Amino acid sequence: MSRLLAAALTVVLASALAVGAALGVVALLDATPDQPNTPLITYEHAGQGADG
Repeated sequence: MSRLLAAALTVVLASALAVGAALGVVALLDATPDQPNTPLITYEHAGQGADG
């Protein structure tokens, strides 16, 4: 009976640790600031071209 109790306690402890780690990862990902959405390359419109 004690082996069954130890196995059940191990399962409960491992699942609680996994849930805590998952919540910690989510909290860390939410804590990082969003990066600005600035383009690396910009094109100037010359006023004359194929579309205008």
